[in-house]
Amino acid sequence: MYRTILVPLDGSPFSEHALPSALAIARRAGAKIRLVSVVTPLAEAYVEGLYFSTADLQDQLSARQQKYLEAIAARLRDRAAVSVTTEVLHGEVSATLNHQIDVGGIDLVVMATHGRGAMGRFWLGSVADEMLRHVNIPLLLVRPGEEAVDLAHEPPLGKAVVALDGTPLAEQILEPAVALAGLMPLAEITLMRAIHSVVPVTATPDVAAGQREARQLLEQVTQIQGKLRGESEKYLDGVCARLRDKGVTVRAEVVVEDQPASAILHEIESTRAGLVAIATHARSGLGRLVLGSVADKVIRGAHVPVLVYHPRG
Repeated sequence: MYRTILVPLDGSPFSEHALPSALAIARRAGAKIRLVSVVTPLAEAYVEGLYFSTADLQDQLSARQQKYLEAIAARLRDRAAVSVTTEVLHGEVSATLNHQIDVGGIDLVVMATHGRGAMGRFWLGSVADEMLRHVNIPLLLVRPGEEAVDLAHEPPLGKAVVALDGTPLAEQILEPAVALAGLMPLAEITLMRAIHSVVPVTATPDVAAGQREARQLLEQVTQIQGKLRGESEKYLDGVCARLRDKGVTVRAEVVVEDQPASAILHEIESTRAGLVAIATHARSGLGRLVLGSVADKVIRGAHVPVLVYHPRG
């Protein structure tokens, strides 16, 4: 599934945190890596009646970025026997990258993106949302850490949490997630679904003590909650069965949680996952999502790479 991987870089150490994941995937999938950098056009200017051309400066910027990309490519080739190409592109960043994805036969984009902190000066931190609106291929978003990039480190992408909401659209994340995790040794996938609690957490049996009507209501609520959990477990068991038929090691987890993003982040921690996967509508950026407006919170809160996919249909 993954034959050509696009890695956008801007020359900063921040952007290079995408490289270990991209290298691990390319090495195991036999895929090609395309390193690209986008140089935005510089405006020509008139100062006190004098005309200043930016052509020379544009050429210098392009040459510097090309030299930078070639140095990164050499480091990747020294680390593993992978095919790496480089290219400096020109134009508005998001539109240029989207065009490359459309015409370049790209199967996966691996890029660094900001987490909780503000990264306004870094152009990749502002284009991930724009790309999610338009591209129909998986994006692997990597949250940079404080440490320097180590190409010798192979991220544990084989242990994955895949968030589902019971819809066919959300299930479209399964193919890219299973394909990615399956490249790694000892791959194991946890399918999880977070369902809302029917009764507020502040309600307690003591409140209803001695009141027959209240006790009956609580019993009904408990039955409804149990039915929702049972239906969710049955749904996930069915998805698990389909995956096991394909040789995938998979387990299911249903969580009662009013904040699905918190449930997903907790599942990542409890299972020690190295990857989380989620589908998104992305019609209006990261806020419009299949799983109830949670993908943005997961992307910004997870300390592991996040595989996101804009479903078709």
